[in-house]
Amino acid sequence: MKPIIALTMGDAAGVGPEIIVKAMADTEIRDIATLFVIGDRRRLQQAIDIVASPLSINAIAGPSEVSDHKDTIDVLDIPAIPDDLAWGQLSATAGHGAFLFIEKAVELAMAGSIDAICTGPLNKEALHLGGHAYPGHTEMLAALAGVEEVSMMLTAPKMRVIHVTTHLGLIDAIAKIDGDRVYRTITRGNNLLVKAGIPRPRIAVAAINPHAGEGGLFGNGEEAEKIEPGVARAQADGLDVLGPLPADTLFYRAGRGDFDLVVAQYHDQGHIPVKVLGLKNGVNVTVGLPFVRTSVDHGTAFDIAGKNIVDHEPLLEAIRQAADLSPERNTDN
Repeated sequence: MKPIIALTMGDAAGVGPEIIVKAMADTEIRDIATLFVIGDRRRLQQAIDIVASPLSINAIAGPSEVSDHKDTIDVLDIPAIPDDLAWGQLSATAGHGAFLFIEKAVELAMAGSIDAICTGPLNKEALHLGGHAYPGHTEMLAALAGVEEVSMMLTAPKMRVIHVTTHLGLIDAIAKIDGDRVYRTITRGNNLLVKAGIPRPRIAVAAINPHAGEGGLFGNGEEAEKIEPGVARAQADGLDVLGPLPADTLFYRAGRGDFDLVVAQYHDQGHIPVKVLGLKNGVNVTVGLPFVRTSVDHGTAFDIAGKNIVDHEPLLEAIRQAADLSPERNTDN
């Protein structure tokens, strides 16, 4: 059986509807997964008209009704978006709709009705205006799934990066880091890669300070206090882990293939190297949920929404990774 993957539409004022319509027209991607959309049917029809897609919409009541016909887009309709919603503009209504789409997807995933969720981009400000005060998708998914802690992993063709902290200011992030959190992050990343078929992942852990603190010359001993205990604990478990290593050379080494995974300590430390490699093939994976979740590694792109110029290749890559990580996909392999 192919894995069943739900695509959530994201913020309806952004490019989410367009990239979904374009991706659903790709016959090769539909060979590797059974896909359906959770979103507003009328908004998706507007996107079909904008991109001049030959596909038609088939309304379904749930995953059991997915037809898998390549000339249709099966949609579990959540009518949350007015017909006159402007493209490319901040909207509380669109923010609330994005939440409703995710909420339904998590409900289905927790019930075992689907194998993975692949999310379209949302706008954090619109989400907050819509009454949902989450920093982003990662935290919202964890809360809805009842999971206390998850990790964000970004992947690119030559690099995987998992984050100890994400949506925090730099000072707050450093305060949050400790040995236990570092250890849990290393372990979550290792377990995911083992599940994905890498029997003994090579993991490198980034330092906080320049030159990994240079023996205490830089910083206030954060490497020894906050990172080394977590690394030592993971090593005692038998994991192949090095660190803390200077971040400037570490990411270079990861890019040339020395490591299967880099553990970054804070948001920009991990995001910048991956995004320098290119947004087109970047994928966001939430690690630690009881189901698979992937996402494009770009935002709502309000400046080009509704204009039929957005590239849907990042969504195709996110779907591929969701299929590769899903239980049914791994069983088939």
